[in-house]
Amino acid sequence: MLLEKILQEYLRYLKSVRRYSGNTVKSYSADLREFSSYCLEYSKKNISGISEKFIKSYLMVLSESELERNSISRKISSIKGLFRYAYLNEYIKANPASSISGLKIPKKLPEVASSTSILDTYREIDKDKDSEMSKAIFEILYGCAIRVDELCKLNYGDLDLKEQTLKVFGKGSKMRIVPVGEKSVEVINKYLKLKAFDVPTVPLFTNRKGKRIYQRFVHRLVNKYLSRVTDLKKKSPHVLRHSAATHMLDNGADLKAVKEILGHESLSTTQIYTHVSVERLKSTYKRSHPKS
Repeated sequence: MLLEKILQEYLRYLKSVRRYSGNTVKSYSADLREFSSYCLEYSKKNISGISEKFIKSYLMVLSESELERNSISRKISSIKGLFRYAYLNEYIKANPASSISGLKIPKKLPEVASSTSILDTYREIDKDKDSEMSKAIFEILYGCAIRVDELCKLNYGDLDLKEQTLKVFGKGSKMRIVPVGEKSVEVINKYLKLKAFDVPTVPLFTNRKGKRIYQRFVHRLVNKYLSRVTDLKKKSPHVLRHSAATHMLDNGADLKAVKEILGHESLSTTQIYTHVSVERLKSTYKRSHPKS
């Protein structure tokens, strides 16, 4: 069977059956298109003609490139997923990628902005025009610890300021209810008063053209203000989420509660923030303790 045909079918399966997000499917597609191009260079049009040795030759090319290890590991995962799908659907008699292992990548602790830096961003936002929407975006990203794609999907009806809750649709369209703090309510209310929200299904945040905001817009916004207050290498919306989780744990929040707020499937995913908190404690100890 043609590799291209199975590739397209697999991407549809990820989107419609596995309910992967648009960004995840896009990443899989890019990785597999690169692999497909490599196969075509060697006239490997049919998936049954691709052997374990051939896949390893592609991995050798990747290892000699300037790609980061986590990028290479993701590409390996994409390829393994494609061949697993082909094998389970009996398009191939044996899975040539079954014994191929990914690169072992040490877990990096997420970068975190200090609570002082977060507060400083609001002062910076106040210096610019249209500050209410920018502050509301920061308040929901940090105050509710949600992902950037979750923010962009928010509708007016997802927000219940009376109950101080936010309905969030996360990965796989799974819904969760996230608490909204009193200070966040104040900031969001100021933004809501500037706009005429009439039906629950209208986007909570729109650009100047009245269209729903998109992730690149939020990335630029967050980078703009974090760049003014911190020298962190990464200044993305996810830094606000990392920071929120870490600050909650720093202040004694229950790990399981933080897991629910973040929408993590596994507690082990949330536990990385406990390591961040420990490292922050060590750093404070070294700076301030006379016996350090």
